[in-house]
Amino acid sequence: MSSHGQAEGSFQAVQRFVALCGKTVAWLTLLMVLLTFTIVILRYGFSLGWIWLQETLTYLHVTVFTVAAAWTLQLDGHVRVDIFYASMTVRKRALVDLAGTLIFLVPFCIFLLVIAWPYTASSWRLLESSREAGGLPLVFLLKSLVLVLPALLLAQASINAVNAWQVLRSDDT
Repeated sequence: MSSHGQAEGSFQAVQRFVALCGKTVAWLTLLMVLLTFTIVILRYGFSLGWIWLQETLTYLHVTVFTVAAAWTLQLDGHVRVDIFYASMTVRKRALVDLAGTLIFLVPFCIFLLVIAWPYTASSWRLLESSREAGGLPLVFLLKSLVLVLPALLLAQASINAVNAWQVLRSDDT
């Protein structure tokens, strides 16, 4: 297999992994709805509530948004102002995508990794748990998602950049 073929296979593997992560955590949104409904019924119908149940909802919410962000990028589902982009040629869109990825997304992800690493490492050293009595003892896992977000985004950004570069190099557009 040529090096180009190996790179193509690696990119496809990364894309499948990003999609798998996104599709997996997307199912947590259903669990979030059911859990929210349960919390409301328990609180207002029976005057019952538990901190761990509230925190579980927060953990699910953070997991969905941090893990599915790269999949959303893969699907081109992030919010952007399409006033100009929609009327651009394929080549100009590729240029905008490449510039946006290299100028904004990659530096942001690297910055986030650099500043979040000590924060997350400290939480792991302490095996940080909730400050609330009856809360979840897994804050260190929650804080790890701060590293997962930029790692997955960087993986997808590299694929997007290569794809945009290939469009810019092609003679077809």
